[in-house]
Amino acid sequence: RSRYKSSNIEKWFGWKPEDVLGSSTWNLVHPDDLDEAQQFVGNLMNETGLVGTTECRYLCKDGSYKWIEITMMNLINDPDIQGILGNYHDITERKQAEQELTTAKDNAQQSETRLKLATFAGSLGIWDWNVKDNVMIWDDRMFELYGITKDTFPNNNDAWTNGLHPDDKQRAIDECYASLNSGNNFDTSFRVVHPNGKIIHLKADALVFKEPDGKPLRMIGINRDITESIYAEEQLVIAKEHAEQSDRLKSAFLANMSHEIRTPMNGILGFAELLKEPGLSGKQQQHYISVIEKSGARMLNIINDIVDISKIEAGLMTVDIRESNINEQMEYIATFFKPEAEKKGIELSYRTGLPEHKATIKTDREKVFAILTNLVKNAIKYTNKGSIEFGYNLVETYEDNPVETHGRASLPSDGRASLLEFYVRDTGIGIPKDRQEAIFERFIQVENVDKMARQGAGLGLAISKAFVEMLGGRMRIESEVGKGSTVYFTLPYSAKPDKKEPNQIDTFMDEVLQQFKKLIVLIAEDDEYSELFLELVVKKISKKIIKAKTGFEAVEACRKHTDIDLVLMDVQMPLMDGYEATRQIRQINKDVVIIAQTAFGLSGDKEKALMAGCNDYISKPIQREKLVNLMQKFFEN
Repeated sequence: RSRYKSSNIEKWFGWKPEDVLGSSTWNLVHPDDLDEAQQFVGNLMNETGLVGTTECRYLCKDGSYKWIEITMMNLINDPDIQGILGNYHDITERKQAEQELTTAKDNAQQSETRLKLATFAGSLGIWDWNVKDNVMIWDDRMFELYGITKDTFPNNNDAWTNGLHPDDKQRAIDECYASLNSGNNFDTSFRVVHPNGKIIHLKADALVFKEPDGKPLRMIGINRDITESIYAEEQLVIAKEHAEQSDRLKSAFLANMSHEIRTPMNGILGFAELLKEPGLSGKQQQHYISVIEKSGARMLNIINDIVDISKIEAGLMTVDIRESNINEQMEYIATFFKPEAEKKGIELSYRTGLPEHKATIKTDREKVFAILTNLVKNAIKYTNKGSIEFGYNLVETYEDNPVETHGRASLPSDGRASLLEFYVRDTGIGIPKDRQEAIFERFIQVENVDKMARQGAGLGLAISKAFVEMLGGRMRIESEVGKGSTVYFTLPYSAKPDKKEPNQIDTFMDEVLQQFKKLIVLIAEDDEYSELFLELVVKKISKKIIKAKTGFEAVEACRKHTDIDLVLMDVQMPLMDGYEATRQIRQINKDVVIIAQTAFGLSGDKEKALMAGCNDYISKPIQREKLVNLMQKFFEN
């Protein structure tokens, strides 16, 4: 029984999701395909994590059938999913093309078949190899699949092998000649490397025709791009791995939390009980109270960390940007931690990189304090002797390469940006190279021989890194086992507090927009306010603005207006999403600039947009300056 049905069910088959939700999928499978489909699922159920692909026909509401390619993964034993994860792909046109190809018997029939294939296949590449005369003929789609032009085509049996990925080339050639010699159908897949380095996956299907004496005469076939299917299967595997990793981390986290909460609670409750004993001296009472206070403070830190990480994961953490004197914060942190450092015999020092009159920055004071506190506290925890130094330097970056300016507060504005780079350096136990990335992950602590140092929830660095990124900076670490560690993070800096009035910023942006040529712009966006914002941004560079609220409308607009210069494509729209709309637009217009926009901003979204055919990508909430800068790449005169 299905627990979820995509809205594409109605688009593809005519059934509303509620018509088939909870019912058996087998009722929709063509009777001739039922046994094979059930056997496929039965085999899949035998092994957890197994991934497989099959094809079968599904019943549409109007009584017709569609061929569907199904990729499934067995996640029955996964605690979160507990079922089968599946991905459907409509292959009706391909099956029609393959059927036509199979019925071709002689040269006349083959010519007629190729014409029909061109009609049915659309996105398929058709090829004809005359083995006897060693002549290879390709249709236009084949050149697109290989990323080459006709003038570079060798027109012989080597044509299809030239672009093959080195790891796939010999295998594909061997399978091709095995089919020629045996007369069996050629059926394989391989990767093709375009001249620009892009790699796509192709599926090749072909029939072999022989002369009366049995010698190979010709091979006629079709190639199709299966990159998205491969990507979907890989994503299923990655999703499974992520789910398993998340489950392991959360289990470890809960076990650690149980220990971390029970330990201070033991100190609080245990010594509170001891205070009840009669005849305690004043010194004993003060000692017990001190233990209770320290245990309470430890408990409070754990609770604060849990609350912070929960807010971050839920997207509820906000920033409060105000003017703050960074030198004052450095001095306060040094004073706060000095007694703890001295108790361990560690020298604690700090260094400021700006004079007092330049040390006021715009940031979230409390988050900066939390970041530095976490890092210094960690350094003290993992350092048993030597020294700890923390501070910051003013740096300027150009193409992401920081260069120290040795305290110079006035920097050129020629594309470079000013940053404050903070550091916390210790002579502690250090971190192995293969674990330096892991320490920033949530719920993870690096295993150390120093078990006493491992008190804590393992959330401090994860919270600090999240805070740094919320404030527009980056965090990194340099460390060597036995010699110590240095943690760096950056924050944006301007030499003077930003006093620009909004109209000054608008004037500057207007000057930039005046450098654009006038464009015909299609805004594909179903949200009213997002559409209005985009319209206001592009109004001054547009000679015409066209609007679409669904992917279907966007495709039709591009079909009707072939002179559109720019498409601002929301990837989440009703009826047809932006990815599919982009793929269809690319069949109509290969030159129009398409910029994808998404509210998710997840890892992999940009790659998915580019694979669909977009020129670039921007995540919501969209900043006017970022969008204008993005458009400058394509349209500035």
